[in-house]
Amino acid sequence: MEDWLSDYLRRILTARVYDVAIESPLERAARLSARLGNRVWLKREDTQPVFSFKLRGAYNKMAGLSDEQRASGVICASAGNHAQGVALGARRLGCRAVVVMPLTTPRLKSDAVRSLGGEVVLHGDSYSDAHRHAAELQAIHGYTFVHPFDDPAVIAGQGTVGMEILRQHQGPIHAVFVAIGGGGLISGVAAYIKAVRPEIKVIGVQMTDSDAMVRSVKAGERVPLDEVGLFSDGTAVKLVGEETFRLTRALVDDFVVVDTDAVCAAIKDVFEDTRSVMEPAGAMGVAGLKQYAATHRLEDRALVAITCGANMNFDRLRFVAERAEVGEEREALFAVTIPEERGSFRRLCEILGDRSVTEFSYRISDERQAHVFVGLATSNRAEAAEILRAFADHRFAAVDLVGDELSKEHVRYMVGGRSALARDERLYRFEFPERPGALMRFLSSMPPDWNISLFHYRNQGADYGRILVGIQVPPDEKADFRAFLDTLAYPCVDETENPVYRLFLR
Repeated sequence: MEDWLSDYLRRILTARVYDVAIESPLERAARLSARLGNRVWLKREDTQPVFSFKLRGAYNKMAGLSDEQRASGVICASAGNHAQGVALGARRLGCRAVVVMPLTTPRLKSDAVRSLGGEVVLHGDSYSDAHRHAAELQAIHGYTFVHPFDDPAVIAGQGTVGMEILRQHQGPIHAVFVAIGGGGLISGVAAYIKAVRPEIKVIGVQMTDSDAMVRSVKAGERVPLDEVGLFSDGTAVKLVGEETFRLTRALVDDFVVVDTDAVCAAIKDVFEDTRSVMEPAGAMGVAGLKQYAATHRLEDRALVAITCGANMNFDRLRFVAERAEVGEEREALFAVTIPEERGSFRRLCEILGDRSVTEFSYRISDERQAHVFVGLATSNRAEAAEILRAFADHRFAAVDLVGDELSKEHVRYMVGGRSALARDERLYRFEFPERPGALMRFLSSMPPDWNISLFHYRNQGADYGRILVGIQVPPDEKADFRAFLDTLAYPCVDETENPVYRLFLR
């Protein structure tokens, strides 16, 4: 064993972390194991007092400071989780803590730092910007800098996660999957695992828009990123550390790069097994595990993912729920073009059959063609291709939108607007029981003599589905239309006189 690796093993074995940290559980993910055909284990660092592993390294560093250094106070730069670890450690050790956080930091994290007694300074758009400002404040005030990843004491503290994994699971382990931001966690975990059980693979996981470590290892030198994605704010690092780069390059076996949709799907996977909600960085290990297992066709292997954080902003859950279905290939999105003629909607319904509809949006805009945005629940990607072929067989032009960011982020919410063709339009909101086929049965019940000029439906996960329908009813047929509404079993509200409708749709 190399001397430097032996030194890290000693540092990890003697790290002071348990004054503030717990030995987090290693839990079997039963549902995910069954789906993947492997034995999946989750190292639950999200159960720490600050809901992240970061307090391990921060406290280990601070516990080793001299009385004089503690009296001068400490400073750090962090996107959130390291900041909470420093604030908690400072409170335990009785010293001042100044924390510089990017302006993009979720309020949940900055408020948590303040509640632990940390003094928060917001600066810059990324960790790197905050780090530069923290260095300036350190030079002015004489604080001791507590680095979030590029420090042997911090790395050793994080390495206790790997020590616990091997103590808790003494049987064969094929691979351990670790999210990478600056590289502190994977450096410590890899140092311990490779010193004790080198046959276990250590796999690093990064986001497609924050992959500084992957690029650096490929280039053989640290490569700074011009910009980083902010969805996974806990791993949004433009430049990895010198020491973490050295360790990762020497010890990590492979890397997986995952996208936002895959991470959203992983958040859902962890929730289904644990009923806990990970932050994006906290679910990256699971996303990487799933992708690696599929790519390498692994079967019946013991795979461990570190769920490294759960400081999730509640408001972000709307986005996560929307994108999880696409990331798990459980939703297919299409733009379908049909003839603007009576009966076209019914034919489209027949193609969709009893499939569960997640979204259905249409606004009359052309006298010859209608463009419909359709979302459907699917079991796998192959089913989406099958649906696309069905559209083609019925001579409905269709475009697969699953990989189109413009469609997923914006266009799906913008279908609509005013139309000069929407003459004699009546606007109604309907509710119906949310179950497979209910939307299609509703569409099929509409009399063909009245043209649908607007239709919007989105699955909100509730017991009742809600749709907005514009129907062109000639003035001399209003009595027949009212009679039709009376025969429906669906509650409805007439919104024709709603001022919002008049401002934006009519």
